[in-house]
Amino acid sequence: MSIRPFRDIKRRKTKEVKVGNVKVGGNNPISVQSMTNTLTTDIKGTIKQINEIYSEGADIVRVSCPDEPSSKALKEITKHVDVPIVADIHFHYKRAIEAAENGASCLRINPGNIGSIYKIKEIIKAARDNGCSIRVGVNAGSLEKDILEKHKEPCPEALVESALRNIKILEDEDFDNLKVSVKSSDVFLSIEAYRQLSKVTDYPLHLGITEAGSYLPGSIKSSIGLGALLLDGIGDTIRVSLSDNPVEEVKIGNEILKSLGLRERGVKIISCPSCARQGFQVIETVKVLEKKLSHIKTPITLSVIGCVVNGPGEAAMTDVGITGGQKGNNMLYLSGIQSEKVLTSEMIEKIITEVERKVSEIEDSQNDTI
Repeated sequence: MSIRPFRDIKRRKTKEVKVGNVKVGGNNPISVQSMTNTLTTDIKGTIKQINEIYSEGADIVRVSCPDEPSSKALKEITKHVDVPIVADIHFHYKRAIEAAENGASCLRINPGNIGSIYKIKEIIKAARDNGCSIRVGVNAGSLEKDILEKHKEPCPEALVESALRNIKILEDEDFDNLKVSVKSSDVFLSIEAYRQLSKVTDYPLHLGITEAGSYLPGSIKSSIGLGALLLDGIGDTIRVSLSDNPVEEVKIGNEILKSLGLRERGVKIISCPSCARQGFQVIETVKVLEKKLSHIKTPITLSVIGCVVNGPGEAAMTDVGITGGQKGNNMLYLSGIQSEKVLTSEMIEKIITEVERKVSEIEDSQNDTI
């Protein structure tokens, strides 16, 4: 048992699936995904965006393949990226076959849009022949007609029924290298569908609130929906779906995981909202530090608190901390212990120096244990 059991999340045990060199499910870290919004036939533009998404911390990137030129463009695209590519397939099963043959690591299919079982079987054959996994991507907006007629409207039971039906089709072909999603733009519907599905299958679950909206409302909806499920131990890979630059999706996805202690990456800043007691301009300071420390990937904590009400207590629990003081004399904390007073004019550079020094210590100690 951990020393703080109230923080423990008991993750649901799932099968392990490989998406290229990324292992999803089992005891592996929860992976973060995003999707390009370039024209896939714009090969240079798509490669550029994939690399930007990857640099921000994505483990897997999805690319839409709406036509033959797009699916065949993957052959060149995959030569110039270091992240596994998921081909997003709708309507025409031949796009999936072409994507598998041209370097995709995974095929995302929406069964309600693919059509006959024969077509799905052809996709399975292509996936098996080319070492691809498959994501059964059920969506409330495109359920099979008979399921929709049976349930009258998209509901958790309808999404789960569609998922189980299509899992069985794959299993009947002895194909189990798959993961599943049951997405909706409705937070309540998504949460309940995933909860129900998690009780009846042990395949890895890809979490997402689809079509969540623009940056602010989409981030909030995704944080609520994904956060509720992750706290339940449900979820093996996530995507935050925003009407925005996909790089922002990765930032939010990683922050959700960091907030729950499910994955650590980069500087975790604990900062106050600021008030009349602040000894320095907290908001501007945090903005500057976020930019200047964005290159750091090693997990480290930093507290930036404007006054002594909560500052010393927060600093005691972080690697580096700063607490606002009188007349521009702020207290620097290292590993929870008071270190020295720092003038506001020198504070940002001092914090950056100490964070980078602490990161070097952490990395050196990690190398010593290898």
